[in-house]
Amino acid sequence: MRSCIHLHPVVMKTSSSLNESSITGSTRNNAIYLLPRRFYLIQLILLAVTGLAFTWVFRNETWDFALSRMWFDPVSQQFPWKENFWLDLINHRIAKDAVIAMAVIALVTGVIRRNCRLVLVALLTGVGPLVVGILKATSAHSCPWDLIEFGGKAVSYPLFSAIPLDSGPGRCFPGGHASSGFGVMALFFWFCPQRPRLAWLCFFAGAALGMLMGYGQMMRGAHFLSHNLWAGWWVWLSQCFTFGCVSYLLNKTRK
Repeated sequence: MRSCIHLHPVVMKTSSSLNESSITGSTRNNAIYLLPRRFYLIQLILLAVTGLAFTWVFRNETWDFALSRMWFDPVSQQFPWKENFWLDLINHRIAKDAVIAMAVIALVTGVIRRNCRLVLVALLTGVGPLVVGILKATSAHSCPWDLIEFGGKAVSYPLFSAIPLDSGPGRCFPGGHASSGFGVMALFFWFCPQRPRLAWLCFFAGAALGMLMGYGQMMRGAHFLSHNLWAGWWVWLSQCFTFGCVSYLLNKTRK
């Protein structure tokens, strides 16, 4: 793989700053380029702000419960859309499988054509969902349909609060299904730096897809809104961190 790695080092404005224009224009489509430090600083600040905002807004689960009750039938004590064939088929299966297929095709194509950037973007599509999956597997938060308030037996509790003894089966936070849609945000790193507007369009498209897939799960009683928002947060953090580390390490190896 080393022969297909073409790094484009950023040009220094001064001894301590980076020129953003150095990552545009001449960077080839198969190059693993360096993004300026300013990009990562801005993303870190935005992630910190949104993380604090999520924690404050969902501190007492009011919004989560209010939105989930829209899809809950108090008479039958069930979520009527839980077993809906079309919602399960289109949102829970086809949408997720389409994202996975796209990532696999990109990975195979990148390996065959020795296109390192395409390989990395394909891997980034799966990095976020992998991180979310690990967090979800170790979480004590149960899904809405398992909670007492929605016909189950488990006790809910806010994020960062003490875990109650009867918290139920857990393994429901962050939203694993939504993370597959959020994984599409990795396309940002494919189109940046040549087409930055398209790169950001892909970012927002991935964010919208993740929220749409996550909302489908809310309709079924599988997740709360906060589960999906935190899934997007972890996916973008994982993608930025992974891309930054890989591009930096490859550039250092080249030197």
